[in-house]
Amino acid sequence: KLPLESIQVVLEELRKNGNLEWLDKNKTSFLIMWRRPEEWGKLIYQWVLKNGLTNSVFTLYELVSGDDTQNEEFHGLDETMLLRALQALQQEHKAEIITLDDGRGVKFF
Repeated sequence: KLPLESIQVVLEELRKNGNLEWLDKNKTSFLIMWRRPEEWGKLIYQWVLKNGLTNSVFTLYELVSGDDTQNEEFHGLDETMLLRALQALQQEHKAEIITLDDGRGVKFF
């Protein structure tokens, strides 16, 4: 039961740390993220390296719902956050998001 000013301070601190993103200009809707997209990307890429899967292509479904990732923290990750994580890896030239016949996928480098 925080006053509105206190709530705004908390939300602004989360935004500064990269764990909150405003979804509208009026700052009435927001997305709170447990981990920033870059952190998810790092976890995914560590899994790729650990399993020798560089130069491999995966569907987005395989990454978050496949048997191979069942014990990984990113298993079950929301597709929106997965795409943001992969975009972060793409900016680092560690991955490329690609379009496949039945959807999207990613190739790791």
